[in-house]
Amino acid sequence: MTKPDAERAAVLVAGAVIVILTVAAFWLSYAHLADVARHNGLASSPERRWAWPATLDLFIVAGEVLMFLAALRGRIDAWAIGLTVAGSLGSIGLNVAGVGAGQPALHYVVAAVPPFAALLAFGALMRQVHRLIPDTAPATPPAPAAVPEPPAEPVTVERADTPPAPNAPAPAPELPAAVPSAPPVAVPAALVEHARKIADAHHATTGTPIDPTTLRARLGVPAALADAITAQLA
Repeated sequence: MTKPDAERAAVLVAGAVIVILTVAAFWLSYAHLADVARHNGLASSPERRWAWPATLDLFIVAGEVLMFLAALRGRIDAWAIGLTVAGSLGSIGLNVAGVGAGQPALHYVVAAVPPFAALLAFGALMRQVHRLIPDTAPATPPAPAAVPEPPAEPVTVERADTPPAPNAPAPAPELPAAVPSAPPVAVPAALVEHARKIADAHHATTGTPIDPTTLRARLGVPAALADAITAQLA
């Protein structure tokens, strides 16, 4: 097993554990809030008793979905984070308050653990997502460097040949003028670093190095510039 395969397997196992932990903690928190509602005015309506926790916990679900969507786009959604944190803190507070006054300290700990564990588990999942997905859409992407045009061919002026003088030595043959080579393409350091992130993500996903054609399509640069960047990444 190669290193990228081992890392991918570890991420999948960690993701599955985090999902199971989140579902279990969410269910325990939701069931306890339903019991709180039963002891505070909704005992006669089981439907309303089980629907009441949704007015709080669904804010957490909505915030987590928005955070996951932002992570897939390589961004951070402050509004989604605030929504998730506010809903989680409210759930923790209501779970603890629902125990009632004068109870043993361990009862409060048991009530607070599920919503707190769900918040930590989702935070760990988001950390892995942000680490695996490169920032492919930076706020100010570096502008591709302009490819210098090749120098114009030298202009030669032809002149009429004069007849050689009697007994004059034959003129030496003219050597062809050397064609100047095109200067190397200058690549900005910021563009090379951005291309390195794309190349690393491509290698981690496919297991093979990125080729100039794929790199050119991802960056949207001319072929000469893509070749120069690929040479620096080698």
